Amino acid sequence: MALSRRGRRREIDYWPGFVDALSTLLLAIMFLLSVFVIAQFLLSRDLSGRDTVLDRLNSQIAELNQLLSLERASATDFQDQIAALQASLAGAETDRSRLQAALDQGRAQAGAASAGQGAGELAAQVESERQVSAQARAQIDLLNQQLSALRQQIAALEDALGASESRDRESQTQIADLGRRLNVALAQRVQELARYRSDFFGRLREILADRENIRIVGDRFVFQSEVLFSSGADVLQPQGQDEMRQLAAAIIQLDREIPSDINWIIRVDGHTDNVPITGSGRFVDNWQLSTSRAAAVVRFLVENGVPANRLAATGFGEFQPLVAGDTPQDRARNRRIELKLTER
Repeated sequence: MALSRRGRRREIDYWPGFVDALSTLLLAIMFLLSVFVIAQFLLSRDLSGRDTVLDRLNSQIAELNQLLSLERASATDFQDQIAALQASLAGAETDRSRLQAALDQGRAQAGAASAGQGAGELAAQVESERQVSAQARAQIDLLNQQLSALRQQIAALEDALGASESRDRESQTQIADLGRRLNVALAQRVQELARYRSDFFGRLREILADRENIRIVGDRFVFQSEVLFSSGADVLQPQGQDEMRQLAAAIIQLDREIPSDINWIIRVDGHTDNVPITGSGRFVDNWQLSTSRAAAVVRFLVENGVPANRLAATGFGEFQPLVAGDTPQDRARNRRIELKLTER
């Protein structure tokens, strides 16, 4: 009996501790998932707000450009009116000078006539000169009124022109400020896309490992053509299909992570070497071969779940080489498929 009791004491029940540890782990995972969901929500809301601000800045710039065009048109009209009024003013001043000269001449002739003629003739001539002088004075007074009105109109137009130029300068200042803000917003979007590009390329490095025929050059991911296609063909080989399936999975994951308001695409570029295509095969030249290979990659990615609106196929033939040599090694490096994550 004593041995039986001693044996039961030695038995240890691990199950409650295991349940507690498992519960703690589940709570931690749920907490991390909650933090991730909240962060995604805040990021989406922030990006949506930035898009709204970006659209508003674009509309304000368009409105200010339109107002600026109207102000410049008004300023041109004012300048034309001022030029016309100044021409009229110069003509009126010329007429006034001519009439004043005629009046002075009439007075001089009247004085000369009074010295050398009789009283009757003198009186008649004086009366005639007075009538001429009265008409000249009336015309001069009218011209003075017209000149005064023209000067007032010119002053008013100059004031309006000054106000228009002031509004023009204010509009230019506002447009410059909005342009700076717009450039900042666009730079933020470019930085966001660059961050996703870096994450995407990092994920591709992990998936495709450090393989000799797959590498990163600048902002592009490069597959040597031999990995994907046989010589002169545009049909993906089994090995190339395996690589493209892994790539498709990475792009699908990227599509889930990048906010939908960022207009991005992955551009698939086909390149060949500089050896001309001869014979009567399927392809006329290297342009057609490179384009067909890029299209084959795009079609395979779409078949494996990648959204078609996130892909573009382009062909460059032999005209964008990585190296300029003509050795077999140089030509092999130039035969490639490049992937580039960029904005549409």
